[in-house]
Amino acid sequence: MVVADALSVGGFEPFSTQDWPGRLAAVVFVQGCPWRCSYCHNPGLQSQCAPQAGLRWADLRARWQDRIGLLDGLVFSGGEPTLDPALPSALAEVREVGLATALHTAGVSAAHLSRVLPLLDWVALDIKAAPPQLPGLTGAPGSVRETARALQLVQQSGVAYELRTTWHPRWLPEPALLMLADWLSSHGVQRWVLQAGRPPGGGPAAALAASWREALKARVPQLSLR
Repeated sequence: MVVADALSVGGFEPFSTQDWPGRLAAVVFVQGCPWRCSYCHNPGLQSQCAPQAGLRWADLRARWQDRIGLLDGLVFSGGEPTLDPALPSALAEVREVGLATALHTAGVSAAHLSRVLPLLDWVALDIKAAPPQLPGLTGAPGSVRETARALQLVQQSGVAYELRTTWHPRWLPEPALLMLADWLSSHGVQRWVLQAGRPPGGGPAAALAASWREALKARVPQLSLR
């Protein structure tokens, strides 16, 4: 197992109430992602070369350990953290001191996700689109297979999870969003979080008409808008 100190850290947020609903957490942003989603909100984390020289797991250790008793846990986000070979060691280290662990992932690699699920208390799985639209959004032909497998793994893991989609009609028109709801329903999904996105470069956040909300809820009853 690769040691935790080898984790490629791209950023750190010492306190967050948004990244793990109902929990106070620190967030570690892990560098690197092979997908090239046009609306990515962290494009600086796509490259394997970390933009913040000198930001290392060894340096962060004292920062989050000083917050034991204040934090509920640590969230590993990205980028795509599951691809970092040091992630299992970092997760194990956090758990050893009694903090909970959470993961933000797009399911880029189901094989990598499967190795860390036993070390997690909560997963946020980003479902970007239904299969017909997914490769165009991610720039990755294998994204349909990996997303479907990642969903299955999370559903069967016994780990608490949230399925969510960041949506804006500029990259996912309402009919495509409805197609995604149909796909989720066909996989037994009952709970789904829809996050209003903003287009890169500015502009208003997405607003979903009531008629579309009802159509989505008819397919996924426990739909939440965020």
